[in-house]
Amino acid sequence: MNELEKLYADAAAAMNRAQWQPARELSARLVQARPGDANVHFIAGVAASRLRQSGPAIDHLRRATALDPARAEHWLELARAFLDGWLVREAVAAADKAYALGSAEAMVWARLGTIYGRAHVQEKSAAAFARAVELAPGSAGYRFNLVVALMAVGDLEGAERQCLECLRLNPGFWRAWLMLAQLCRPTPQDNHVALMRKLLSVHQADDEAAMFLHLALARELEGLAEYQPAFEHLAEGKRRGRLGRRYSFERDRQLFDALMEMPLPPQDEVAGDPSVAPVFVMGMPRSGTTLVERILSCHPQVHSAGELENFPLMVKRASGSATPALTDTDTLHRSCRLDWAQLGREYIEGTRTLTGGKPRFVDKLPHNFLYAGHIARALPNASIVCLRRGAMDTCLGNFRQLFSLASPYYDYSFDLLDTGRYYLLFDRLMRHWERTMPGRILQIDYEDLVDNQEAVTRRLLAHCGLSWDEACLRFQDNASPVSTASAVQVRSPMFRSSLQRWKRYEAQLGPLRALLEAGGIKIDA
Repeated sequence: MNELEKLYADAAAAMNRAQWQPARELSARLVQARPGDANVHFIAGVAASRLRQSGPAIDHLRRATALDPARAEHWLELARAFLDGWLVREAVAAADKAYALGSAEAMVWARLGTIYGRAHVQEKSAAAFARAVELAPGSAGYRFNLVVALMAVGDLEGAERQCLECLRLNPGFWRAWLMLAQLCRPTPQDNHVALMRKLLSVHQADDEAAMFLHLALARELEGLAEYQPAFEHLAEGKRRGRLGRRYSFERDRQLFDALMEMPLPPQDEVAGDPSVAPVFVMGMPRSGTTLVERILSCHPQVHSAGELENFPLMVKRASGSATPALTDTDTLHRSCRLDWAQLGREYIEGTRTLTGGKPRFVDKLPHNFLYAGHIARALPNASIVCLRRGAMDTCLGNFRQLFSLASPYYDYSFDLLDTGRYYLLFDRLMRHWERTMPGRILQIDYEDLVDNQEAVTRRLLAHCGLSWDEACLRFQDNASPVSTASAVQVRSPMFRSSLQRWKRYEAQLGPLRALLEAGGIKIDA
């Protein structure tokens, strides 16, 4: 083996062992010696990607695909690098190249499904995962990914079938039990309570298993109207999930304080981007944001772009903050004197591929309420809508839901009183935005929307500068994908059963109610 061959072998071995810095350094030397070798550029690109060096990663992987366009793996890594840089249009185009190659490897299709899902192209995501399942029918993991994709495109029956098959293949695929509990409609004669209790008795010492099984039991028992044991399982499931997460309410409090103390320039002194395209729908999770998104995207001029992190990411970049967290006090302190027009323009350009060719689009990242001040300055003509829901129902909804375990946004939701404290921070911040930007944000009460659907929908459309369209009253017929926790609920007509859900658990929620009332929140009897 000559020196170059040994260098290549060492670089490939470092990549395979996920030793990204050595792989990056070794491949950099190889690129100089073998600039026309696709595999060398591939190693360099993957290593740069994992080191979060987006520009070099894209450059090397583009070169790899140009030198060897028949390798699906090269296109997949390029798509991933584009996504990491929030270049969604380019990511989808690269993924389409891999798709067209028609690989016979299930892993390729599974990775394609993940990329399409991240890019909010849910139909292609479902098709890719379905192909992975065809090629590897014994993989419980591929089945579970297909479940998630089928839920997003509205095939709830198909999702339930695949979920059951996933659990048949691997009863220890714990996440699938919670997903099944969300999909099924338990009856006294047909439910999974006894089986899950048996599994729990065996795996009680496993925190991950216990978290998912307790939460799944809570869902099914609630569906059976057994509210006291349901809450006991919910509380224990969340306690297990909180272990090791190191949540700090003080950190959240400091973040909200920093938001309210930010010396943002007056809106009338800022020349942001003039686009009217975006409609930002925000609010506490589980407050009705997905419902409003569905109503808006029934309008022929509006496309739903999903929950985009584009705006927070662009603020992070523009601020120059080097801290690892996307949203923190350092970023906020640095972001008070941005080039607002450039920020708005880059946001519009970065989301253009997600607008479905329609003149307006909905960006429904709930936690954009943290960035309302930035949005108002960067995009002065954008519409901003904030959902409000009764405090008790909002807090219970957050505590009841298991959000993305990879996201730091929801760490408060593993403890009931932390959830209440977070709600108080949110309420205080929204009152701050109303004082400092009066009338800029349309605040909609979820309960009012349920009770007065047409009147509130008319007010919503008027605020967004949209003409009246009867289709907006039939949101349940909206066929567009949904990739949030509300994927099941928004496929049904408006219903009142979700109102005052907290009353089912009134005794258990006494400490939460006392906390909220002490914070100045009026709780309806």
